[in-house]
Amino acid sequence: MDALTLFGLVAVTAMLVCYAMEQRSHWYVLGFALACALGSIYGFLQGAWPFGLVEAIWAGVALRRWMLKPRTLQAGGG
Repeated sequence: MDALTLFGLVAVTAMLVCYAMEQRSHWYVLGFALACALGSIYGFLQGAWPFGLVEAIWAGVALRRWMLKPRTLQAGGG
C-alpha cells in the first residue's frame, strides 16, 4: 500500500468514526469536517477531482453544522 492510499484510508476511516459518534459531542462534528477536508485533499491528489470537490462541499457543510450546533455541558466534562 503506497502512502497516498494509506492517507485516503485514514481520512475515510476518520470520516466514518466521526460520523458515527456525532451525537456524543459537538467535537465529532468538527472532526467529521476535518476528515472531509482530508478526504478532499486525497481526491484531488489522486486525480479524482469530482470526489475532491464533493468532499470539500461536505467539509463546508459539516463545519457550518459545527458552528451552529449548541454546546451543552454534560456530566463528566463532555
